[in-house]
Amino acid sequence: MANIQDLLKQREELERQIKQLQDNSRSEAINTIKELMAQNNLSIEDLTSTRGGGKKGESGGKTGTVAPKYRDPVSGKTWTGRGLKPKWVTEALESGKTLDDLSIKA
Repeated sequence: MANIQDLLKQREELERQIKQLQDNSRSEAINTIKELMAQNNLSIEDLTSTRGGGKKGESGGKTGTVAPKYRDPVSGKTWTGRGLKPKWVTEALESGKTLDDLSIKA
């Protein structure tokens, strides 16, 4: 049966091994990131930018509301055409309608 000192030494050794593995994993991740950055011609500024990608010098897109492009003729609900299709659009498409049928004509 192990005594408390033996268990404490085992714990210290395990903690040292855990730290070593964590350091190795971190180093590998950093190297992978550096390689990907070099392959894709990315800088630290590209990673910390809030402009959402794109080429250098491009401004971020405008934010705000987008006019709806489609309307449900039954409920009057609208959809901008961005993001996931609402349930009413999916149901209309499954029933044989097209997006053109749901389009809001200007």
